[in-house]
Amino acid sequence: MSKLKRDVVVIGAGPSGLTAARDLKRAGLSVAVLEARGRVGGRTWTDVVDGAMLEIGGQWVSPDQTALLELLEELGLETYSRYREGQSVYLDPAGEAKRYTGAMFPVSDSTEAEMNRLIGLLDALAAEVGAGEPWAHPRARELDTISFHHWLRRQSADEEACNNIGLFVAGGMLTKPAHSFSVLQAVLMAASAGSFSNLVDDDFILDKRVLGGMQEVSVRMAAELGEDVLLDAPVRTLRWNDDGVTAVADGVTVEARYAVMAVPPNLYSRVSFEPPLPRRQHQMHQHQSLGLVIKVHAVYETPFWRADGLSGTCFGAGAVVQEVYDNTNHGDSRGTLVGFVSDEKADAMFELSAAERKAAILSAIADYLGPAALDPVVYYESDWGSEEWTRGAYAASYDLGGLSRYGKDQLAPVGPIFWSCSDLAGAGYQHVDGAVRMGRATAARVLAEGAASRGELAGAAGRQG
Repeated sequence: MSKLKRDVVVIGAGPSGLTAARDLKRAGLSVAVLEARGRVGGRTWTDVVDGAMLEIGGQWVSPDQTALLELLEELGLETYSRYREGQSVYLDPAGEAKRYTGAMFPVSDSTEAEMNRLIGLLDALAAEVGAGEPWAHPRARELDTISFHHWLRRQSADEEACNNIGLFVAGGMLTKPAHSFSVLQAVLMAASAGSFSNLVDDDFILDKRVLGGMQEVSVRMAAELGEDVLLDAPVRTLRWNDDGVTAVADGVTVEARYAVMAVPPNLYSRVSFEPPLPRRQHQMHQHQSLGLVIKVHAVYETPFWRADGLSGTCFGAGAVVQEVYDNTNHGDSRGTLVGFVSDEKADAMFELSAAERKAAILSAIADYLGPAALDPVVYYESDWGSEEWTRGAYAASYDLGGLSRYGKDQLAPVGPIFWSCSDLAGAGYQHVDGAVRMGRATAARVLAEGAASRGELAGAAGRQG
């Protein structure tokens, strides 16, 4: 087993950990990044499956994600717009496919009015509560102890409106049933995107993609760090005291002054901390969990839906596949659809055999776009819930009451250990943008702590500029 000495050991080579390591190294510190997987990128992963390039993980960039946009420019990466020309399709509660244009689903006038009213209420709450410290708002506990499902129904008796609004947070973002998380958690999700109106606008939230794939962000940062990034090195034990840490991973041990845990909270327990973390952290981490979603990729010889005047954008709150989008790669003559099967619907699909599941999912997509959807040339399911070093998607959220109870402590360092991931972000929460923001903020905290408490890193902090 090799032994290294560094100023900082970063655990996790996703966008957050690599951003932190990059900033720290640029400030003059020595770093080692330990990654359990055989690749970098965390929950971003661009791979070739049966000859088709697929974005298996996170992929989209929205206009408000300025931290990510700045990093893309710095790394020399370009973006392109998601295809959205033509009509969208809405599957109503009776299962009828209806074509429409614009942002609003083709619902009755009364349901449209209720949807707009609910959006307005959530916009006002998102503006009032904000993304920075939602737990500090005077109404935090009130909003955190009622589920989003039940709160919506307190506001409206229109079940179709409630289900449609719930879709954008439950199935679309937190990938949990709306009865399992609070309205405060939903408001944080909206505030992190700037407003609930932004969250329901697919033209905004799913605006652009990265040429070459989102994983290229991590690949290029890792290339800058070179041999400081070690793959296939899951950390098994983290020994710590006031003087520093020792990270014991497969094949390597790193002694460092500080550690950055740059993995989602549900994976903290995969590391044995010696001594154990304080009681507060143990409790908090048990109230954070990832959701469940199957990201479905279907590649066709041509984007057949375009010839039919359709954008490929589809929604159906009650459908097995609640969302579908045109995910065709830039310059590709073939057409790619991506669909999402979330939470309890994913549970039902996983009870089927692989062949039965594929048939059921493609049938659900065909309900929107017609029988041509039944015959892709490439079909692939991203199942992050079974991935050893992720175990869910897209990001961690608190159970009822957890955000107001523990939120103020979620970033508090434990001795020399700091926490950094998109799951803990305010702006950009659960997006790559939030991971980048957290990486930058964590690097700054480490530098400030070193300069203030002991002085070992003071010189490096002075060189940061």
